[in-house]
Amino acid sequence: MRRADRLFQIVQYLRGGRLLTARILAERLEVSERTIYRDIADLIGSGVPIDGEAGIGYLMRSGYDLPPLMFSRAEIAALVAGARMVRSFGGAEMALAAEEALVKIEAVLPPDLRDRPAGVAIHAHDAGALSNADRTMVDRLDRAVDAVRKMSLDYRDADGAATRRIVRPLGLWFWGKVWTLIAWCELRDDFRMFRIDRIATAEDAGPFRPDRDKSLTVFFQREAGHCHD
Repeated sequence: MRRADRLFQIVQYLRGGRLLTARILAERLEVSERTIYRDIADLIGSGVPIDGEAGIGYLMRSGYDLPPLMFSRAEIAALVAGARMVRSFGGAEMALAAEEALVKIEAVLPPDLRDRPAGVAIHAHDAGALSNADRTMVDRLDRAVDAVRKMSLDYRDADGAATRRIVRPLGLWFWGKVWTLIAWCELRDDFRMFRIDRIATAEDAGPFRPDRDKSLTVFFQREAGHCHD
C-alpha cells in the first residue's frame, strides 16, 4: 500500500471519534506500530485534529473531514474514461480497482460535480477481445512486476513454436487489443516483449535484484533511439 493511501485509511478509521490503538491500526494496515506512530505524527503536523498518545490510543475530534477533491470537469472526464477502459481491457483485479476508485472519487467530489462522472459519454467495450485467462495473466504479471519476481513462462511465438523462458518482468504495455509483457529474457540476455495471449503458463521463479542496465528506463531509451534511427 502506498503511504498516501495508508494515511487516508488512518483518517477513515479514526473518523467519528473511535478510539483505536496503534497496534489495531498496524494490524489492519499490515505495517509496524512504529510506522503508525510516524504516520500519526505526520498527520498531526499537517493539521489533522488527532488526539491521543502511544499506549492509550488515538481518536479524531468531530467536525473534521477531508477536503473535496478539486478536479476540473475535463479531469473528471479523463479519469472516468480511463477507469472504464481499465474495466474493459485490464486484468480482473485492475477492473475491480477501477470501479472502487470511481466510487471513492465520486464520494468526495464537491456537490456541483457529483453528477459529472455519470454524464461522461466515453465508454469502452472489449467485445470479447480479452479472455478471462488473459485477464488473470495480466494480474499475475502485474503482481510479479510489483514484487520484483522472476517468472518462468511457457510461450509460443508467432509461428507456434513452444519455448520456456525465465524472465524479469519490467512492465506491461497495452496496444489497443493486445497486452504485452516487457521483460529481460535470461535466455536471450536481452529485452524482449511477450504477447500475453501467447503465454500458456507463468510460474514464480524467485526474486531478482533490480539492475539499472536491465531496467524499464533503459528499454524506453533504446526504443526511443530506434525511433530516431
